[in-house]
Amino acid sequence: MSRLPPHQLPLVVHLVYRLDFGGLETVLAECVNRMPADKYRHAIVCLTDYTAFSQKITKPDVPIYALHKPAGLGLGTHLKLWKLLRKLAPTILHTYNLAAIEYAFTAAMAGVPVRIHAEHGRDLGDPQGKNPKHNMLRRLLIPFIDCYVPVSRDLKQWLKDVIRVPDAKNLLINNGVDTGHFHPAPAEADTRQFVVGTVGRIQDIKNHKGLVIAFQRLLQLMPEHKDRLRLQIVGDGPLMQQLKEQVAAAGLNGQVWLPGARSDIADLMRAFSVFVLPSFAEGTPVTLLEAMSCGLPVIASAVGGIPDVVSDRHTGVLVAATDHEAIAAQLAAYCREPALMAEHGMAGRSLVEQNYSIAAMLLNYTKLYDTLCRAKL
Repeated sequence: MSRLPPHQLPLVVHLVYRLDFGGLETVLAECVNRMPADKYRHAIVCLTDYTAFSQKITKPDVPIYALHKPAGLGLGTHLKLWKLLRKLAPTILHTYNLAAIEYAFTAAMAGVPVRIHAEHGRDLGDPQGKNPKHNMLRRLLIPFIDCYVPVSRDLKQWLKDVIRVPDAKNLLINNGVDTGHFHPAPAEADTRQFVVGTVGRIQDIKNHKGLVIAFQRLLQLMPEHKDRLRLQIVGDGPLMQQLKEQVAAAGLNGQVWLPGARSDIADLMRAFSVFVLPSFAEGTPVTLLEAMSCGLPVIASAVGGIPDVVSDRHTGVLVAATDHEAIAAQLAAYCREPALMAEHGMAGRSLVEQNYSIAAMLLNYTKLYDTLCRAKL
């Protein structure tokens, strides 16, 4: 494959619901940008549309298409995609999450030889993956999908036990981060403020509302530190206005910063003291790995793949998503014990370097593509 001229390299079409700021999209962008240029070409198809996040795709000659799927079934979108796939003639269709899985069938009808489906997590409507209609759809599509790629052990086990994906089609690939870009702050960094930080799409499953409640409780627990306590929630999404109203109603506008979507995440993280992720459901959150790579201790809910990453009382602390009191108490403990923060942060950085590097992730995706292409072409 590597000796082919660029325009003859196998084409991978990545199909997502919407190309927007988020962990799944970050993984997609890293794979497109960093996969060896002599291996594969890439294109991105969005079922609905794309945002400024598309500027994260820096590899030349990667087209991005928007199908503008309407709400609901949108049966016409299958025809649009079929026509586009016939035109592009990709070797691989790589779909992401439930919203895109049904189009594996469309790709098979369009003659795409290799179909891969990645599971990065579930939404709040079905956090445990128990919806019978959704699971029936997933099960019916098993014959049309050559490999499922869960990003956590929890998701892999669910695919095996609930969806009944055969082991030969069920391949765990850990998310990876750029440990060079996401590095700890310099030792002389300003530590006068204690900054509680999080990064993620502002939607119900991330539980930002609960984080604000926990921060309010922290202020009550540590009134003597009120002037140095800050909360920063970086990201944008459908619940941003509600979050702003909650912050304002609590009288926290002076201590809570909501900057929206940002492209300077690594720099912002290095200004955090601790990273908090009280999600109701997750796969293996990329932002969590990025925070740990920056040497931050983490407080996170014990859901999905998070317990595989966060070693309780070693790289951070695991809590129940709705236990605002526990989150506030651990924040207070970190605030009082900077040495403990540093210890947990260094342990987290070491774990990411060993097990969640971007190089390992890229190698695994490239191997998967190579193996399926050899088997099916």
